[in-house]
Amino acid sequence: MRVEILVVMVNRKAYPFLREFFTKEKRSLLVTGARQVGKTFAIRTIGKEIFDHVVEINFLEQPDAVELFSRPKSAEEILMRISAFTNKKLVPGKTLIFFDEVQECDEMVTAIKFLVDEGSYRYVMSGSLLGVELKDLRSVPVGYMGELEMYPLDLEEFAKALGISDEVMNHIKNCYEQQTPVDEFVHQKMLELVTLYMIVGGMPAAVQKYLDTNNLRSVLNEQRDIIRTYKRDITKYEKERKLQIEEIYNLIPSELNAKNKRFILKELHEKARFARYESGFLWLKDAGVAISTYNVEEPRVPLLLNKQRNLFKLFMNDVGLLAAMYGGDIQVRLLSNFNVNYGAAFENLVAQELYAHGFAIDHDLFYFNSKKQGELDFIVEYQGEVLPIEVKSGKDYDRHRALGNIMDNKDYAIPKALVFCQENTLVKERLVYLPIYMIMFLQHDKNEDFTYHFDLTGLK
Repeated sequence: MRVEILVVMVNRKAYPFLREFFTKEKRSLLVTGARQVGKTFAIRTIGKEIFDHVVEINFLEQPDAVELFSRPKSAEEILMRISAFTNKKLVPGKTLIFFDEVQECDEMVTAIKFLVDEGSYRYVMSGSLLGVELKDLRSVPVGYMGELEMYPLDLEEFAKALGISDEVMNHIKNCYEQQTPVDEFVHQKMLELVTLYMIVGGMPAAVQKYLDTNNLRSVLNEQRDIIRTYKRDITKYEKERKLQIEEIYNLIPSELNAKNKRFILKELHEKARFARYESGFLWLKDAGVAISTYNVEEPRVPLLLNKQRNLFKLFMNDVGLLAAMYGGDIQVRLLSNFNVNYGAAFENLVAQELYAHGFAIDHDLFYFNSKKQGELDFIVEYQGEVLPIEVKSGKDYDRHRALGNIMDNKDYAIPKALVFCQENTLVKERLVYLPIYMIMFLQHDKNEDFTYHFDLTGLK
């Protein structure tokens, strides 16, 4: 039986969205994301805050519940079955009905339309592996369903969970916006927090365990439990390719530690072809346990048109899980700064921040690599322009041949680039050096209304 982890010390960024949706919307809501990122607890918390009654059905823990939606004749019949199954009275206008692990019940696709149309109650669904198991659910007409994707706690949520004050966070954010140095004491403490985040990560179970015990060995045990859960999912939901997918998953840490961090197929099989293994990579991405980052032929907008699907990197969905997979007392080594390559962990941290902050296009991030010009860690679209991002973990943070080549290329006309490192804020012409923790404030610009009035002069 799954144990839901309760993270009560921090307001997740999903909470305001859930409050507004439950208050204003009449549609159902689908909450997606990898296992153990806090979906169920978020729904329970805000559901109980907004509604007088919350009725919950978990299709994984209560497999008999699937029969509720077997060949129903009407919404009324479904609701009668739900009331009988849960032994709870449904109060019109005051009840939220929560269907968890909906990937186990294909009939939800049809049933949710009936239920929303009937209109007496509000509905929320949640599940994992939805990109793999229940793609049809996303085809429900827009008028019936909204969607929210959740992630592990990001660096800002983690900082607030540990008790970093609003005053300190506001100081750092103001320095980010004004591109000025952070107070040196605060800067050093925040670098320590980043190191701790690379060890604990953002999985609610691991964060809770750290807050309860400060015992990194206990945190590691929680992380290994999550990794085992992911591997059990591979075995359960993809029986035909389970060995292939698990092998790819196991290779992510070592591939990220390699010089170019790009996935090399010969590590899987000497004669491996991309077409054979592509579905395995896509499975891990669709299940939310890995973040795919593809090479682009040129750093030009739109990046998606320049994507090279056979050149890519895979990052873990949580940097703490990456540290757990490295093993070998990596926690002690990171805290002591003893002979540790921060590079892979720093890049994984930035990848998951960019992903959670809306920079993934079609669920992919991008990087740039050219034999002539070199490699850039990340390329994103920001405010209508290409924004190169370099991640530097060492003291040579101002050495970046590839970035210099790209910025000097007048054909690209890139206005600025960011370098995230362990140094304080520094601006050198079009290069902005930012401390690694400021990645928490880089957010994808929200789409604003774009109105255009066609000129009908002379045509009326």
